[in-house]
Amino acid sequence: MHHRDTGPRPFLRRARTTMASFLTVVVLFAVAAPVSPAAADTVRDQQWQLSFLDAQAAWRYASGKGVTVAVVDSGVDATHPDLIGQVLPGTDFVDGSTDGRTDVVGHGTAVAAFIAGLNDTNGVVGLAPRAKILPIRVLDPRNEYDSAATIAKAVRWGVDHGADVINLSLGSADTAKVLTDALAYAFSKDVVVIACDGNLSNDRGAKVWHPARERGVVAVSGLARTGGFWSGSLQGPETVLSAPATELTAAGLDHGYWKVQGTSFGAPMVSAAAALVRSRYPDLSAANVVNRLIRTADDKGPAGRDAQYGYGIVDPVGALTEEVSSVSRNPLLTSHAANQGGSAPSATPAPSVPSSDESAVMAPGPAATTTSPTAEPVLASRIDSLRSRALLFGGAIAAMLLLALGTVGIVLVRQPPRTRRKGWDIPPDDHRPPPW
Repeated sequence: MHHRDTGPRPFLRRARTTMASFLTVVVLFAVAAPVSPAAADTVRDQQWQLSFLDAQAAWRYASGKGVTVAVVDSGVDATHPDLIGQVLPGTDFVDGSTDGRTDVVGHGTAVAAFIAGLNDTNGVVGLAPRAKILPIRVLDPRNEYDSAATIAKAVRWGVDHGADVINLSLGSADTAKVLTDALAYAFSKDVVVIACDGNLSNDRGAKVWHPARERGVVAVSGLARTGGFWSGSLQGPETVLSAPATELTAAGLDHGYWKVQGTSFGAPMVSAAAALVRSRYPDLSAANVVNRLIRTADDKGPAGRDAQYGYGIVDPVGALTEEVSSVSRNPLLTSHAANQGGSAPSATPAPSVPSSDESAVMAPGPAATTTSPTAEPVLASRIDSLRSRALLFGGAIAAMLLLALGTVGIVLVRQPPRTRRKGWDIPPDDHRPPPW
């Protein structure tokens, strides 16, 4: 069974690893197909996330004007048509050869456009189209970083150079104190930090990646186009919010576009929502920005916070318009166990004063999402079918192995650890084009 988008649907406002390696190969060929530059005029019609998140309604209140979002990633192509004039000079922690405004991987450019792509007639428009991007290059041409210390330096540099929001669409299975300390520095300087939960892969474990699982960070899981939890997303008690992460058309290399999926691309949706809130309420602290995002999320799954959706689906319009009690501390800095199963902590009411961003009211909305059928939903359905079969087959194998252990007494020897650390970045199936 496959699903088709039935057109614009402001969903949020109405409702308030054994076989994994095989599956990863399948996804590699399914989600990174390039879209030719000639098709750029259809890109706007493919951005289902804008209608899903009710972007047009959000833009009546804020456009991201006056807010800087640091994108700690592979760099950002400042010459991409969707990002002309949107990208500030940044820095390069890979080899120091750039100011962050070039990108040989394409990942950072995709992330940046989802946040602040120009709201013009063609291409990708960001959810916060008048925010500015501060590019900080940390991923090398293989889309990897060798040390958490590099990410820590990038976070501190972003804080010291004016970032209001930091987007981290990367992560590791390991926890690194140097990065924990850098995140604490960001919180102390009133910066909102957003990170992706991570994607299922064959060598990175099943727990939410670091830095997403760090207390205080807004950890983002992925949604399928149906609005349900995406099966390729990692999940855990650290999850805070969920956002669109599949069947997305993104800005790519050589001024082109490509199909992407992954929590790496859900995180910038939340970063953009944070930018909208900071734009509308410029005097609001980072703790209260986070609190607004949490308190106004559209609760999905079990009531309260859960491992898949966190507090729910990010709701930009709710975060911009609803009355929310103020807090004196980032609610995510309490223990995960204390938060799980409940709502965000409440406190005494305090009014927030909106800015007079006249451009927000005048910002045009995107074209309506089309409903023309494509082969992509069918392919997604096939992938789900393959995944189900693989899991059943894997379960059968596991049962046979357990039986063998009990009857024959086979001793399994643990494999030695990998000599070179990999997996510090998002999996390559998120963005790289197929090899044909």
